[in-house]
Amino acid sequence: MAKCCLSDEEAERLRIHKAIERQLQHDKKKVELKLLLLGIGESGKSTFIKQMRIIHGSGYSEADKKVFTRLVFQNIFTAIQALINAMKTLQIGYIDDKNTSHAKKLSQVQAEQVYTLEAWQADAIKRVWNDHGVQRCYDRRREFQLSDSAKYYLSDLDRITAPLYIPTEQDILRVRVPTTGIIEYPFNLEKCIFRMVDVGGQRSERRKWIHCFEDVTSVIFLAAMSEYDQVLSESADENRLMESLALFKTILSNQWFQGSSTILFLNKTDLLEEKITHSHLATYFPAFKGPQGDAKSARNFIHQMYVKQHSGHPRSLYTHFTCATDTENIKVVFKSVKDTVLAENFSQLNLE
Repeated sequence: MAKCCLSDEEAERLRIHKAIERQLQHDKKKVELKLLLLGIGESGKSTFIKQMRIIHGSGYSEADKKVFTRLVFQNIFTAIQALINAMKTLQIGYIDDKNTSHAKKLSQVQAEQVYTLEAWQADAIKRVWNDHGVQRCYDRRREFQLSDSAKYYLSDLDRITAPLYIPTEQDILRVRVPTTGIIEYPFNLEKCIFRMVDVGGQRSERRKWIHCFEDVTSVIFLAAMSEYDQVLSESADENRLMESLALFKTILSNQWFQGSSTILFLNKTDLLEEKITHSHLATYFPAFKGPQGDAKSARNFIHQMYVKQHSGHPRSLYTHFTCATDTENIKVVFKSVKDTVLAENFSQLNLE
């Protein structure tokens, strides 16, 4: 049908159709770059993905945020129950005797079944958390398994237990939900599509990793620097940072990644700075000869341990010090990562 014979309605339909066709053709031309996020459990991989959704994705709508309410409540219960159990293990007594019965009642709740915080639960959690005995127990948290976000949530219960509570972006970033399986997130950037692949870091999850090793542009490896004095949840005899270093070496030696650049995120800079003042790095890594309580020296020492593992790899190592819960920090870091990946794949992308 000649264009001049079309009605206004048909002409508009044709215009829309052609616009859609052009967009589809444009998207087809876009090169897809695959970024694989690796690291041991709780190194910050999923938090980084959430940041990408905030910075380069659709963010979190009011409805999305409400979905996280239950998870925040469950994280709070998991944290207080971990502290209650540790009180027994470490043989620390409650300063207020009434908190013994509060703790007993809280222990009987199944954390994974929590959907709301009842008034008595919120009150009991506040009382137990504020007990000086529990605070002493918290100070010894390296001796048991406790989420990094425990203090963040437990110190802000008045806000979180308010009737119309909706999780903030920071609440969402701090939620701990172990990743199981392989989850892919495409982020449509101006000149290409970054497909980020997040995988579970626990030992039981790593056997699944082989399924996503093909066609990887870059490996982003996350390591939590603050975990130098902590042990694995899977094995109470093994240091978390040593496990991370061993995993990093294993990944670098894998044949699949000989053509992939490696981006190292030395994560949890904020927690390292807080912890290093009272937990000496040399106690766990005797090779460290720097000054006690100095975060910069500790950070550089940890960095060099990873650089040593990378020695001999054919592709470059790019290191960034990160705090995955800090959106501004990740915004700056990811811009650098994006520039690096695009520069390395310049010819493939045919960028001007």
